[in-house]
Amino acid sequence: MTFPPSTVRPFGVGAIPLPTGGEASLWDRQAIQEVGVPGPVLMENAGRAAALLLQHLWPRGRVSVVCGGGNNGGDGVVVARTLASWGRTVTLVDVAPGTLRRDLLHGWDPPVEREPLPEGGGGEGIPGLPDLVVDALLGTGARGAPRAPVDGWIRRINATGLPVISLDVPSGVDADLGEVPGEGVQAVLTVAFGWPKLGLLLHPARARVGRLVAVEIGFPPADLSQVRAVAITPGWAASHRPLRSSDTHKNRVGSLLLVAGSPGMAGAAILAGRGALRGGVGLLRVASDPANREILQGALPEAIFVDLSDPRAVAEAVVASGALALGPGLGTGEGAARALVGLLEGEPRPTVMDADALNLAAAGALPALDRLGEGRPLLLTPHPGEMARLLEQPRDEVQHDRPGAARRGALRFRCALLLKGAPSLVATSDGILRVDGVGSSDLATAGMGDVLTGVCGALLAAGLAPGDAGALGLHLTGRSAARAHRGVGLSPLDVAEGLPDALRESGSGTTDLPFGFVTFDQDAPS
Repeated sequence: MTFPPSTVRPFGVGAIPLPTGGEASLWDRQAIQEVGVPGPVLMENAGRAAALLLQHLWPRGRVSVVCGGGNNGGDGVVVARTLASWGRTVTLVDVAPGTLRRDLLHGWDPPVEREPLPEGGGGEGIPGLPDLVVDALLGTGARGAPRAPVDGWIRRINATGLPVISLDVPSGVDADLGEVPGEGVQAVLTVAFGWPKLGLLLHPARARVGRLVAVEIGFPPADLSQVRAVAITPGWAASHRPLRSSDTHKNRVGSLLLVAGSPGMAGAAILAGRGALRGGVGLLRVASDPANREILQGALPEAIFVDLSDPRAVAEAVVASGALALGPGLGTGEGAARALVGLLEGEPRPTVMDADALNLAAAGALPALDRLGEGRPLLLTPHPGEMARLLEQPRDEVQHDRPGAARRGALRFRCALLLKGAPSLVATSDGILRVDGVGSSDLATAGMGDVLTGVCGALLAAGLAPGDAGALGLHLTGRSAARAHRGVGLSPLDVAEGLPDALRESGSGTTDLPFGFVTFDQDAPS
């Protein structure tokens, strides 16, 4: 039995909070103690929603529900009881005898398995020869590597080779940072209760989550003023697209000065320019080394070429432009540094800085980033190596806590910061984190960052705030990549050419799940 095929687009109703495990536990307590929602009601809603999803996606087959102690095990009891009442063959596996939530059985006397693990643990499968396994071992509060006997049961679940449905989080996955410090369940579907947990969207955990579906279970609507991380959903993207009036012109919809391309690196300028043009910029100027003039004017006939070695021409281009995009393929030589210093000390404009602009800033060759961020709307788009240089800390520390690194950089440099990766993250100086939900490994190709810089520059020129420009730029490039259906053969130009179609998308996306309580639906990563 395999996981049913899915053809969904990323789906999200409005702003979707992404709490950490600790925040989720706090909201749970607030709902029970302050609002007065009974805890058993939340469990009943959670278990019934998970059972409905399981029944819809796998309408036949025997089910084993592996329950630990605590609320996660209680959710599992409700799933098992509900499925049994619908006529399914269900077995409860009680991993921690004496902790099974019998108050949730409601008179049902289920077959309960407590077979001990074989010597060494794992390898022999779940008792009762099921067709499906529900993982209700550990919840969002679990920290560190699972201990015995739970670690053995996780190995045993994975050894079955059967589809596994995890409740709230796959057991063994850290709900905060997305780490898998020990044994971790490999799920094909994770049903998140209330909202997806932040760690479920971060690697390496994301590879164990499978399809991620969040369901409403009776929590009060989220107070977005208390939310520190949100998912970039199709609904959010549709509501933040720049809209044009019927009576407009090229400068009003946005003019951008792109500073890119050292000799031999005209390709980076071309890709960024294509991203800007297909991203909706009204007027594009490209300032580059004069050696690139012919190739750039041939590849970007829509753009105005500016000689980067002419300070007066560059200064005039800055004054005439609504936003700046700096860095793709620019190089880190003295000429590039001198040109950027003159440009940045001129009239301030909303600015996106990428690639060599960031390398020059990290080397101290440019005005201090915090001063730039204080004086203009600023978006930085580093990859983890550039982020490590900017923060002056080891790269593995950045990778260990990417949300924390993005937030620290945004606060330190008084800007919005797009930290590239899987997934990419956008942090703003108020501590809010936006998490990309549509990027895939198909984007792991040289030049994709150049296209992204161009798109973000176009959005800044259209008047979007830096954080919104970064988040929307991520969504648009990710959707363009998905729509191209090129797989590993995807090229940056494919992404650029697909941007107009991505910009035309509207609404909350689509889901093939016929349930109104589904608020978020994202396929397994590719």
